[in-house]
Amino acid sequence: MIGLGAGPLERIVAVGAHCDDIAIGAGGTLLTLCLARPGVRVDALVLSGGGTDREQEERAALAAFCPGADLRLTVLKLPDGRMPAYWEEAKAAVEELRGQTDPDLILAPRTDDAHQDHRGLARLIPTAFRDHLVLGYEIVKWDGDLGRPAAYQPLSPEIAEQKVRLLQEHYPSQRHRPWYDREAFLGLARIRGIECHARYAEAFAATKLTLHLGG
Repeated sequence: MIGLGAGPLERIVAVGAHCDDIAIGAGGTLLTLCLARPGVRVDALVLSGGGTDREQEERAALAAFCPGADLRLTVLKLPDGRMPAYWEEAKAAVEELRGQTDPDLILAPRTDDAHQDHRGLARLIPTAFRDHLVLGYEIVKWDGDLGRPAAYQPLSPEIAEQKVRLLQEHYPSQRHRPWYDREAFLGLARIRGIECHARYAEAFAATKLTLHLGG
């Protein structure tokens, strides 16, 4: 696939191991897509946090990050930090999601993310979504695992600011974390913007692309 956005983009899948992963990694991209395409369908799956205050945070946050979208969110109850031990449950959830939608784009963690939950989910996606464009979002963390992205979504200054505001507004449970602040989110977005000649951007890994250059 080449020139994503030039053709129809009607269905999006967004997956995260934890509540807030999707918003941190691809919140600006979701805002951009949903504002440009009212009514776009967004199927979102989060593996952990179900039945807790974190689920309520996630539902409110993704509704705000997907304005005007047909949002369908599932939040499971797998234990945080134990995804490899719950491989079968996670795989079944991903396969169930695949049975519900045939997306034009998938937003998922990177396969080389240092967090075992992120990495495990990323590696499950292509087992169910075999012929789909998967963009792996990045999450800054103490592990220092940021790499060289292959794809960029420029963000307007307004969208970048809105992303940071929504992150602070909707995830009060995370505000105590030393990396969860405006400087971290805008700083990374500014660096990725420099790399693609924009003010701000979100960046993604892409492990496999199919080009249709003659069409």
